[in-house]
Amino acid sequence: MRRSASHGPRRRMMAAVIGMTLTVGLAACKSDPNSLEAQANSGSRAGYLAGDGTIEQIAPAKRAAPIDLQGTTVTGSTWSWAADGKGKVVLVNVWGSWCGPCQEEAPALTRAWAAYATSGKPVAFVGVSIKESPQNAAAAATALGYPSISDRASGGTPMLSLAGIAPATPTTLVLDKQGRLAARVLGGTTEVTLKTLVDAVLAEP
Repeated sequence: MRRSASHGPRRRMMAAVIGMTLTVGLAACKSDPNSLEAQANSGSRAGYLAGDGTIEQIAPAKRAAPIDLQGTTVTGSTWSWAADGKGKVVLVNVWGSWCGPCQEEAPALTRAWAAYATSGKPVAFVGVSIKESPQNAAAAATALGYPSISDRASGGTPMLSLAGIAPATPTTLVLDKQGRLAARVLGGTTEVTLKTLVDAVLAEP
């Protein structure tokens, strides 16, 4: 009897401590501005997967089938790999004007594109704007300088054609001259990284 009586208060105290710990833990999760719930409820359109800048290069012998990327651009024209990218190294940047890391890397993309545009090398740049109307993306796309396909205006087919290889926003893909994925950056990138990846594919026999 004495043992059970002495354990009673201890058990009640432990239960109270556990309850307080759970309450604090839940409060911390809800107050974390980086939590998915906080991002989704913020109204800032930040509920997306942000990449960490991971770079992946794929050897030619291990590359998958060509990617048939095509669609309607934010300005209403059309872009397709068959007409605009075949025989070129194509840099594809998946982005959104609502995405902070996309805004940060935009100047690097523009500088890299301008350098290749004046070099005469067989390189094409194209963006894929996601999760927004072409009207909302138009101003940012114009500033980039190269065409941007609107995933929404294209019925979602551009992202379907990428078949899950662009899970983060932004994601940058480098396609070889056959349209196969040769390199990928998950998250924001730099001009040096862009040129290094593109030049490596350009140098392939």
